[in-house]
Amino acid sequence: MFTMIRNALMSLLFFTVLTGLLYPLAVTGIAQVFFQHLANGSMIMKNGKAVGSALIGQQFDDPRYFWGRPSATTPYPYNGSSSSGSNLGPNNPDLLKSVRSRINALRSADPGNTAKIPVDLVTASGSGLDPHVSPAAAEYQVSRVAKSRRLNEARIREAVKQNTGERLFGVIGEPVVNVLQLNLTLDKLK
Repeated sequence: MFTMIRNALMSLLFFTVLTGLLYPLAVTGIAQVFFQHLANGSMIMKNGKAVGSALIGQQFDDPRYFWGRPSATTPYPYNGSSSSGSNLGPNNPDLLKSVRSRINALRSADPGNTAKIPVDLVTASGSGLDPHVSPAAAEYQVSRVAKSRRLNEARIREAVKQNTGERLFGVIGEPVVNVLQLNLTLDKLK
């Protein structure tokens, strides 16, 4: 009996060290050597200071900037420690009310824009943290941003094109525009 208890405790100690210490250290070390930018949160730097992550959206409501997907996180938008969707179904009155509110905000920010509003500008993603919008959502906002910045729409479209990511391996997913990177590109335009 003593031998079985000793073997069980030795196994517990061995696997605790292996899976609780050595494995995490090895994975962290490999990530820091080969994928340092990703392992450290994909931070976006401006003048040597972190201004955000390429993986987590941020709130933009100034008409000079592109607006991202709405966030459903609580208690404030884009709360990285509270990643979640709203869990509201398509017929839920609260969802319909918030979508109408977002449509009204987009229309009042750019009253001359009569184009159809892309769905990703009025609905939150499953995580509530999506940093991307579709190229259609970016295109919808080009005229508002160009007017606010007093720039030619062609220059704004070029910035959108520069910040549009392609499909993975050319076939997986859809092209997306990272809103933070796009807005930082706009800040560099004169």
